[in-house]
Amino acid sequence: MEEHALKALGQRITCLRQQREWSLSHLAERAGIAKSNLSRIEQGIGNPTLDTLWRMARQLEVPFGTLVAPATGALIDSGMRVTLLEQGTDDACPVDAYLMHCDPHGRRIAEAHTPHARERVEVIHGHIRVGPTEAPTELDAGDSLEFNADCEHLYAAGDQPVAMLITILYAPRRPRG
Repeated sequence: MEEHALKALGQRITCLRQQREWSLSHLAERAGIAKSNLSRIEQGIGNPTLDTLWRMARQLEVPFGTLVAPATGALIDSGMRVTLLEQGTDDACPVDAYLMHCDPHGRRIAEAHTPHARERVEVIHGHIRVGPTEAPTELDAGDSLEFNADCEHLYAAGDQPVAMLITILYAPRRPRG
């Protein structure tokens, strides 16, 4: 990520953490990362992995897009490039839309999203195995799949680059109280 995007991301994480009145230590522990790493991310000098960002979004109970929206451009990790295209504005039913590119033979095991989240994958080009790790589905260009994303799931590209549209539908937010 570019420097300005890292700084914006760090500010967003700090803001979300402080809204919950959580210490740096508390969020780091919940997200399973070192406090020093979280501190660097919040300062805009760390370079978090996609998995780290997903874990933080889950612990902060916000859609991934809400966490990364200030960071423009693609998030890149292990041969995967993810770009937030659009984020739904209806808090009652949050939706994120992404463009995801995978390098040939790219492989990623994604952690579970928030409870009751659903994911829809539409392949633009290439061949990929995607879905819950216990039962992924083979998809080619033009194919789509929707699955429960509140479990660990896999993206495993074939011999060619893959491009996909990914839509994540989160469970309706409960009022805080």
